[in-house]
Amino acid sequence: MPQATTLLAEPAAGSDFAPLLRQVRGQGLLERRRGWYARSIAVNLLGLAATAAGIVLCGDSWWTLLLAGPAALFWARTAFVGHDSGHAQITGTRRTGRLIGLVHADLLLGMSYAWWNDKHNRHHANPNHVDKDPDVGVGALVWTQRQAAQRQGFTRWLTRNQARLFFPMLLLEGINLKISSVRDLKRQSPAERRTEAALLALHTAGYATLLLSAMSPGKALAFALVHHALFGLHLGMVFAPNHKGMEMPDPADGARRGHLRRQVLTSRNVRGGPVTDWLMGGLNYQIEHHLFPSMPRPHLRLARPLVRAHCRASGLPYTETGIVDSYREALHHMHAVGAPLRTG
Repeated sequence: MPQATTLLAEPAAGSDFAPLLRQVRGQGLLERRRGWYARSIAVNLLGLAATAAGIVLCGDSWWTLLLAGPAALFWARTAFVGHDSGHAQITGTRRTGRLIGLVHADLLLGMSYAWWNDKHNRHHANPNHVDKDPDVGVGALVWTQRQAAQRQGFTRWLTRNQARLFFPMLLLEGINLKISSVRDLKRQSPAERRTEAALLALHTAGYATLLLSAMSPGKALAFALVHHALFGLHLGMVFAPNHKGMEMPDPADGARRGHLRRQVLTSRNVRGGPVTDWLMGGLNYQIEHHLFPSMPRPHLRLARPLVRAHCRASGLPYTETGIVDSYREALHHMHAVGAPLRTG
């Protein structure tokens, strides 16, 4: 099964990344934190169970919709565990990591672990590269004026207005993740397809049974739509600040970059404290995560001062903003991409 970029290749002796890697290893920041993850997973599972119990207890009432918010929050934490397992942050054993990922992604979320890892692997290898990073490929949104120039009809209108439509469109992302997961099954090997299809079916059956046993079909549908909308919005607001509006390597430029420059120049950190770390699943330390994808989540903030100092010594900009400014920069980039279509 394709794995996300998890293990660091040993850099060349003269690499500008090598001294930083030695520092990080020397401080034990790449060592596993199995106890931390065990506690985090247990707390999250209890939160999911409490939310499900609340749905049953509230029953056939419109007030039950209020539980869609907590359900979306705990689902996002479930997604973060799946993400970390794909990066081998939780365990160094491939089989155990895959099991954790399948349970959290396929069974609990209804999202394909193999699809996500394949996509995320390509993103980590070449962040913000329009020909290699699927996260900046042409889709509902586009990320370069070259992509925008090819839009026609409704998609042209969409691109003209994509900055103002970005957050409303995130409300559809929770459903899009499931559609993409099912579509990806045909790409997978037969054994992998059987496993993931069975788990996705179990998720769908369990989710439907929970809602339909507690409320009428109309209320159940309303809950599912609100739940998935809030889940997609939350995940989108976590991932949007990380790379949008940062440097995008020119495909026509054949110059090869080392790991340090490739990851630092395309990534943005979001400042904050424990609440920000919790809400963003540690991905607010995006620079550190891209430099050390197998680093356990609680160590990312500890690596931050080392990475900042190394970037300063290497003459590399270390981009870090507040949460509001990060969204402003991302939206400004999307608005600029659509500018020629508004004036042409």
